[in-house]
Parts: sequence; structure tokens; C-alpha cells
Amino acid sequence: MDKFKYMEEYGYEQLCFFQDKNTGLKAIVCVHSTVLGPALGGTRVWNYTNEEEAAEDVLRLARGMTYKSALAGLALGGGKAVIIGDPAEIRKDPTRREAFWRAFGRYVHGLSGRYITAEDVGTSTQDMVYVNMETNHVVGLPGRSGDPSPYTALGVFKSMQACCRHVYGDISLEGKTVAVQGVGNVGYYLCQLLHEAGAKILVSDVVDERVKRCVEEFGTVAVDKAAIYSAEMDIYAPCALGATINDDTLPQLKCKIVCGGANNQLRVPLVHGKALQDRGIVYAPDYLANAGGVINVSYEHAEGGYNEEASRRDIDRIYNRMREILRISDETGELAFQTADRLAEGRIEAMRNVRSILTPGR
Repeated sequence: MDKFKYMEEYGYEQLCFFQDKNTGLKAIVCVHSTVLGPALGGTRVWNYTNEEEAAEDVLRLARGMTYKSALAGLALGGGKAVIIGDPAEIRKDPTRREAFWRAFGRYVHGLSGRYITAEDVGTSTQDMVYVNMETNHVVGLPGRSGDPSPYTALGVFKSMQACCRHVYGDISLEGKTVAVQGVGNVGYYLCQLLHEAGAKILVSDVVDERVKRCVEEFGTVAVDKAAIYSAEMDIYAPCALGATINDDTLPQLKCKIVCGGANNQLRVPLVHGKALQDRGIVYAPDYLANAGGVINVSYEHAEGGYNEEASRRDIDRIYNRMREILRISDETGELAFQTADRLAEGRIEAMRNVRSILTPGR
């Protein structure tokens, strides 16, 4: 990948590589845009094959965060951090774990508030506590907004209701078969909401214990990882890593709706978004569906401090935003994610013009 060319084409501001030999930290932070405000996005720990794969992932994720915050109406830009490593290995030694995350916290602090971090795949609220020992540019802390996963799941659930209203004329998920791929943090809480709503739930995950927990607590049906795509279902809910809608998996899908918590679900958005549309499958733009978590942690950053009631009220609005995007997509023939992109880009451009006005003393 020609990183400068890619960053120029898609409007990126910054890509930073950090390392700490003593702790083994290898991190990449990407700031896509600060037009709407400081770039907020979680820190992901993953066993990337190499640094090129990690860099590509952080670039895609950071841009998605810009659009997510823009469409959610937040005064925040988009950023992301990825760390190359095994989360379980980092957690093994409590002393190393603290040093590891405090080293990362110092690097985040060095970005002077341009980037605000939070929990993501492979990280926990305790990790963010260690980060907070070195910087205040971190959200999702215990005693404040906490784990964003339940709120992300709530936004996905509201999006599913909007999709059901669009497809079936009714928001009810009772009796619908939903295949949840990935039942870690967000997927687990989504299963809880679906169970309460009376849905039939199929689950798969790379970690057997997670599947077992959902089977025991919610009566879900365990499905083999490879078979989840071809299962008989009404809704496919990808809640693990991205790009699960691709050339191999898409022909297997038998659903009417794709709506989940994962980022970058379409391997090649134009190609696979169009293929879903051609097959009559409604696609819920992922960065709107999974915006509940960032909405919730944004209140930790807002003036006046965290307000859960206000956060839940804003997450409820995802339902109407999703309905509007699906309606416009139907009327114009645009792919749903293109409609979402256009609305997000319109807000960013409007604020870019406002930011061009000189503010004395700044």
C-alpha cells in the first residue's frame, strides 16, 4: 500500500507508529479527521500477520469512526489505534500489563488531545484505567461511562428493528431467526436483547467458551464457524472482525437483512454492497448500526460529564436515522452505505467551512 497516496485520496491527517522495547508495545495510531472535533476511537489488540496488515486495518477503522461520529451528530472526529499482539499474553503478567498500557498512554498523551482512545476488541476497561494513569485523553472508564459494549449492542438492536420495519412492516423480532457471528462483548449483549425480544438465535465464535455461555444463558443454538453463513436465517449479524461479506460468503447468505456490530463488514463496499442489493438483502450501514458505543462514551468527554439518560436517548435515535437512510436508498437506488456516506460527508463539509472562519486568540 502506498500510504501517502491512500491518505491523500481519503483525507487522512496522521498515521503514527509507536514502539516500546521494554514492554513489547507495537502500536499504530491513525487520526483520520479532526474537522468535527478531536478524533475518538478505540484501541484494538490483534495478532496481525505483519505491520502492513495492521496499518491497513487502522486506516479503514479510523475513517469509519469519522463517518460514525458525523452521522451520529457528535462533535468528534475519527481515529483508531491498533496494537500488534496477543491480548491473553499481555494480560498474563499483571506487572507487564500495567507497564504496557501506561507506555501506550504516554504516547496517546503526546498527541495532545488530537486522539482520544477507548476500549475495543482485545482490550478492557481495566486496560483503559492504566492508560488513564498517563493521560486524560481516554474514555470508557469504570465509574463513568464504563464498557461501551452494551450500548453498541443497543444501537445494533435499534437498527435491526428499523430494518425489520422496512422489510416486514413491523419492528418485532419475535420469531425471527438471527445469526450472530462473534459473541464476545457486543455480540453477547446483542444476544441478551434478542433473547428478551423473543428471537431465535444462532451463534458462532472462534472461542468455544463464549458460545457455551450464550447457549446456557439465552438458549441459543451453536453453529459451526464456517456454517454460519449458509444457515437458515432472517438476519445475519456480524459482530466480530470486518470483511465477512465477501466473494466467498455472500452467495451463501439466505437472509433478508444484514445488520451487526462489526466494522467494515463489506470486503469491497461497492462490489459487495451492490451484490446484496441485487439479491434483495437490506444492508444496515455498519457505522450507523454500531454507533451506540461511541455515543455513550462521548458523554464522558462532553461538558457536564457523563449522562446515561441522555446517552440512551441519543442511541434511540439510531432507529429513525436508519429508517431514513433505508428510505432514501430505496427512492434513489443508491446503496444504503452510499446514502449514509453522503449524509456524513455533507455534515463534515459544512463544518469544514465553518472552521475556516478565523477565531481570534486561537
